[in-house]
Amino acid sequence: MRLRAKDLMDPTVLTVDVQNDVLSCVRLMVDHGQGYAVIAGGDHPISGIVTEHDILEKVVAAEQDPSKIQIGSIASHPVLTCPPDLPMDDVAEMMAHHRVRRIVVADGDHVIGIITARSVLAMFRRFVDEIAAEASKTAASPSGSDAN
Repeated sequence: MRLRAKDLMDPTVLTVDVQNDVLSCVRLMVDHGQGYAVIAGGDHPISGIVTEHDILEKVVAAEQDPSKIQIGSIASHPVLTCPPDLPMDDVAEMMAHHRVRRIVVADGDHVIGIITARSVLAMFRRFVDEIAAEASKTAASPSGSDAN
């Protein structure tokens, strides 16, 4: 069976209104244990994404007051999205091609999950483990060994 985006997505997505300030967004990220927030509102239902790196680069390193900056102003956009039925190898290819570590799984304009680079790596690790286990069985069986 071929894995699809919906099979590996995390359905708990932190979504923050575009009008929120950076400080309140950071507090939500900390409370939810997330390194990102999907930004909603404005002209588009999915108007951006903010990561820890964005906040460090655009606010902290720039010595800006996070309580005075709207989160939407530092968000990356457009947000890379994929449909829930997209095969995971296509998802991984999209992420690599666009050089992103997160892709939002959306059904139309509705966010239903997120896939991170970590979940893609976990998927491939599972396949590598399965291949290694199968190879071990083959090598251990009498018909799989080189007895000549």
